[in-house]
Amino acid sequence: MTLRLAIPNKGRLSERSVEILEHAGLEIENGDERRLYANVKRQDLAVMFLRAQDIVKFVHSGAVDVGITGMDLVLESGLDVVVPYKLNFGRCRLSVAVPDAMKVKTPEELPDDIIVATSFPNMTRKFFDKLGKRVEIAYIAGAAEIAPQLGVADIIVDLVSSGSTLKMNHLRELAVITESQAVVIANRKAYEGCGQQVEEIISAMHSVTEAENKKYLMADVPTSSLDEVLKAFPGIAGPTIMNIIGRDDVVAVHVVIEKSDAYDSINRLKRMGATGILLIPIDRMVP
Repeated sequence: MTLRLAIPNKGRLSERSVEILEHAGLEIENGDERRLYANVKRQDLAVMFLRAQDIVKFVHSGAVDVGITGMDLVLESGLDVVVPYKLNFGRCRLSVAVPDAMKVKTPEELPDDIIVATSFPNMTRKFFDKLGKRVEIAYIAGAAEIAPQLGVADIIVDLVSSGSTLKMNHLRELAVITESQAVVIANRKAYEGCGQQVEEIISAMHSVTEAENKKYLMADVPTSSLDEVLKAFPGIAGPTIMNIIGRDDVVAVHVVIEKSDAYDSINRLKRMGATGILLIPIDRMVP
């Protein structure tokens, strides 16, 4: 059975999704061309290039088995899909933003009957209903931040990452409705009925994103420093220690470290008298 995987057809999520698949060893045929459909070489896997907003619907209906999209779009849809893994990129937040001139400090202080421009009407409605606020939702497919300046809305609910776009449009963040990032989603029937095949593709993507925050560190270390090595580098299951032919005073140490610890780790090894230090990127790391 051919597994069907949907990824966004444009934007940062699309580029990053293709990159993850390639690092997992899944080569998309004619992946450099804009296509709606492509096979993966040597695998029983087809990739569909769809709008990020539509991927949840296609996965829910079973038209595709697995997809990559934003968690914000999953929550907005309200559809029943499995979310087995968060991909740890595309981080943003869905926030309420108001014009700088509006003198309110919390959403509870907002008056009733204001107009809210957003492309997330369902989550916006739920948020204000929970506050007991009457609002009018003005659906806008994009560029909601311009709505208050045009007079078509009083405030907005939109995705925010750095906040620079809000500042450019004289808006400020008032409250966060939900945090979001890119996630893997799966059709519930496919996930439960074709578990192994679905798990394999999810595991492949997981192994790539996990490896990106790690480095493989190798060094020749004096045996007199081994106790210090064991304390300093616990690794995943401890460092690997290997003998070097013809040397009794030095061993080869291999260990996986956090990318953020690379600078300190190398300096620590040098102080131990280590030589031949190598730091190597990891394409995949399968637990």
